Amino acid sequence: MSKININLKDGNISKDKKDVIIGIDLGTTNSLVAYINDGEAFPVKDEQGIHALVPSIVHFTEDGNILVGEEAKKMLNVAPERSIYSVKRLMGKSYTDLKKDSDLLGYKVIESEKEELVKISIDDRFYSPVELSAEILKYLKSRIEKELKKEVSKAVITVPAYFNDTQRQATRDAGKLAGLDVLRIVNEPTAASLAYGIGISKEESKTVAIYDLGGGTFDISILEIDNGIFEVLSTHGDTYLGGDDFDRNIIDFWVNNKAVDPVRLQEDKRYGQTVRMNAEHAKITLSSEPFFSINLEGSELSIDTETYEKISSPLIQKTLEACRMAMKDAELETHEIDHVIMVGGSTRMPIVRNAVSTFFSKEVDISLNPDEVVAIGAAIQADILAGNRKDLLLLDITPLSLGIETVGGLMDNIISRNSKIPSRQARNYTTSIDGQKNLKVSVFQGERDMVADNRKLGEFILSGIPPMPAGIPKIQVKFNLDADGILTVEALEERSGVTAQIEIRSQYGISEEDMGRMLLSSIQHAQSDKEKRSLIEAQTEANAIHLATIKFISQNENFLSPEEKEQLNILNKNIRDKIDSGTKDEIHTAMEELNAYSAPLAHKALDQHIGKALGGTKIE
Repeated sequence: MSKININLKDGNISKDKKDVIIGIDLGTTNSLVAYINDGEAFPVKDEQGIHALVPSIVHFTEDGNILVGEEAKKMLNVAPERSIYSVKRLMGKSYTDLKKDSDLLGYKVIESEKEELVKISIDDRFYSPVELSAEILKYLKSRIEKELKKEVSKAVITVPAYFNDTQRQATRDAGKLAGLDVLRIVNEPTAASLAYGIGISKEESKTVAIYDLGGGTFDISILEIDNGIFEVLSTHGDTYLGGDDFDRNIIDFWVNNKAVDPVRLQEDKRYGQTVRMNAEHAKITLSSEPFFSINLEGSELSIDTETYEKISSPLIQKTLEACRMAMKDAELETHEIDHVIMVGGSTRMPIVRNAVSTFFSKEVDISLNPDEVVAIGAAIQADILAGNRKDLLLLDITPLSLGIETVGGLMDNIISRNSKIPSRQARNYTTSIDGQKNLKVSVFQGERDMVADNRKLGEFILSGIPPMPAGIPKIQVKFNLDADGILTVEALEERSGVTAQIEIRSQYGISEEDMGRMLLSSIQHAQSDKEKRSLIEAQTEANAIHLATIKFISQNENFLSPEEKEQLNILNKNIRDKIDSGTKDEIHTAMEELNAYSAPLAHKALDQHIGKALGGTKIE
């Protein structure tokens, strides 16, 4: 497949084949960027030429500026409520996913009982993890452009193999928002294998285990590499397990031993950040020293190696259990593994290395810097995409994203651009209107957030849906893109079995120039598209809350006092007004105010209904 090179300054299609494609490791704790020069991978270091790692921290100053990396890290203790860290753990997550650890976050995550994606509040603005990740990617882009003294627009970004479709799409969106054409989202274990030179030779055949324990995520992947083709036999892990959790165990130990005040830990964000950073310092120290101790405001925070290993053992065992599951899924025994690669800064801990070595009954490979190995592999993958390595096989890919229209005219990608084909993806939807019997499925191709800016491929009607309340029907939309580039789209209402489908041919009937313009347009309009999409999503969510509140007041007339009904109506009218004329942040503020007031009333009404239903009932 031919490549399209876009000059972002003048919008022209470039015939120059020597565009630099960068490799980015967007990490939980640290991120870094690398590139290939004369066949060798180089992580880009700071202006002093010392540090390649960029702390994955974003700080919002009170005067409206944004700091990223080391400058942002310095503000963690000064203004923790304005300093966002571990953004990767938030990608594709809802508030309920984060609830158990929200007390340790120095910043404010908006509470919600719904399964919507998280939002972070700074002053009167609401930020998504995608927007925050984009700031880190912009910083990395700027860093490498200073190094190379040229503009960079194309990137390969890595993600944990265990990331789901929502998290992968969020990463891709962050790249686009940062002004990057994300050519490929690559699994971190695949990148790590490339960095170690495994799979570079087409004659090589190996089975490799990649144990990747970073700051916030863990995954174990079993890869079979044969004739330059990488096949993931199995992957297992936890997108919410990493070095942060080892820190949390140390904090819990100090709390249990009265060295840290648990109430203050929750209520005083600055104190909480100081304790968290000391816990991280203790973890690092205990990798080479037998004891750690520091005085914090007259209280001794101390821990020895033996204690640390004891409290860390359950976390390590969780990773080993994932290793067992991955080996079982791959239908392999440990003696069939040729190579065990350690990836991620948390694998520097001797207790981790020893446990993994014992599990696989062989020495683990730690010859490369575990912090840099993924970025190096991403740069090698980028070099392959640039056509500089002819000996490795790249399967054919779809040049533009394929998706359907959702509420508000938004484009929801189901098969992302640069996905290998053949490809099969599915996503679940539901109805937005009570009693809805028909659903129109409109299929589009393109990279813009609004379907009006993309190319329509076709549409069909899923009819005969049994009338049910909005949100109850379960409708699965499947995209099947075969090796010949023929796309079949099927919609299935799972409760009734009603189904419909369409076959679309020649979706590649776009000239290179048109395709280039579509890709360029998506990058140039990324910010405005994001703002428009966020506004429509906020309006859609607010409208649902508005209607639900009307229904709640109507159904609970007898339980609500006149004052409660009046206040609910005032707050609900405010939401209605903001839907019509407010900004995205004003809509979110209105929803937060209504949710904060209505939540205890909803609990009270539920208790009343349950009490009424169980009245006179004997429970034995």
